Amino acid sequence: MTKPSIPKGTRDFSPIEMAKRNYIFDTIRSVYALYGFKQIETPAMETLQTLLGKYGEEGDKLLFKVLNSGDYLHKVDKEELLEGNSLKLATKLCEKGLRYDLTVPFARFVVMHRDQLQLPFKRYQIQPVWRADRPQKGRYREFYQCDADVVGSESLLNEVELMQIVDTVFTRFGIRVQIKINNRKILTGIAEYIGAPDKIVDITVAIDKLDKIGIDNVNAELAADGLSAEAIEKLQPIIALDGSNEEKLNVMSNVLKDSEIGQKGIEELCFIFKVLAQSGLKNEVQFDITLARGLNYYTGAIFEVKALDVQIGSITGGGRYDNLTGIFGMPGLSGVGISFGADRIFDVLNALDLYPKNAIVGTQLLFINFGEQETAYCMPLAAQARQAGIATEIYPDAVKMKKQMAYANNNGVHYVALAGENEIKDNKVTLKDMQTGEQHLVTADEMIAIIKTGEH
Repeated sequence: MTKPSIPKGTRDFSPIEMAKRNYIFDTIRSVYALYGFKQIETPAMETLQTLLGKYGEEGDKLLFKVLNSGDYLHKVDKEELLEGNSLKLATKLCEKGLRYDLTVPFARFVVMHRDQLQLPFKRYQIQPVWRADRPQKGRYREFYQCDADVVGSESLLNEVELMQIVDTVFTRFGIRVQIKINNRKILTGIAEYIGAPDKIVDITVAIDKLDKIGIDNVNAELAADGLSAEAIEKLQPIIALDGSNEEKLNVMSNVLKDSEIGQKGIEELCFIFKVLAQSGLKNEVQFDITLARGLNYYTGAIFEVKALDVQIGSITGGGRYDNLTGIFGMPGLSGVGISFGADRIFDVLNALDLYPKNAIVGTQLLFINFGEQETAYCMPLAAQARQAGIATEIYPDAVKMKKQMAYANNNGVHYVALAGENEIKDNKVTLKDMQTGEQHLVTADEMIAIIKTGEH
């Protein structure tokens, strides 16, 4: 018999992995709620009309399409089938697709429910997305996104609040991070300054790779994209900018003195840094002129978060965009958002061993099964323990004690309760600490107190 398998680029998660993932999601969810964000969910499937054309040509190729139910061939004639044009056929065979991200479904949600929404609308969404990408280490075809956005407000206090959320989440995780901030308006100003305003996309894509490929390769890529040697030369001191946030902003203000859009970007960042400086953040916030973020729909502040103690890519990112809903015929709705990279955060917490014990603990108390009479005695005690908030099991079968103890050990159960003839006569249980090997004859109330406090 062939062993079953799962599709490439997908994963099963064990109970311990799920406990860790839920700790991540619950922490992010609780901080979002703390700042007044409200949760929404959208369907796993969207119409292809909603999805196509929103992610560029490459993104369209990575959409998982869903075959129409029933006789999906009835709209296709034989000539089209023989022609074998897969893209053309897909539009007739498939009307739906799995969501590629949470941003486009959110835009669709806002347009559909505009009349019921109170602006500004603060939403968060924690759901899986799917991409028909080539699976490789750290890249999956199914993965979770943890997004939060504010739409319907141009206030920079929203950017400040999102940085506070980032700081709070990673402080709760115990992960030391650096929050990097830049502004697309400044990048546009730089393109004007070096005399290549039409090359803004090429410039931002190239300098965004500085950490990965180094300055020489960035310059080579810029030259290959058609930038003149003079323009590349003017860019060098800007890329190498150093000093405090204030010093760097002062230098850039002087460099971009003739760029109206560049000056606007400087003003926005000065405000954000000023307010954040008064917010008592636990993590460093840095103005990083090379931060560009690949998605070209960002129009204002852009953010990226790096872990300081683990070599890994960005673990959170986001920014300001001006026209989220324009793709659905409702222009002019400004917004700003962030997305936590749950899978990378999972890896960082594992690498640094930062999961709190109570986050990944399963059953805390197991009652050994000695038979029908003993089980009848233990049932109300187990109910009492659960009522006190203790995760409790009764072993279902009256098998050898060695097997039941092995079950407790293999599942990381901290305490085992034994109730035989003598314990039942005294209206007590023998409580064994599986970590220390100590055991004591205790009442039900004493048992609960020991487990809750961890003290005998």
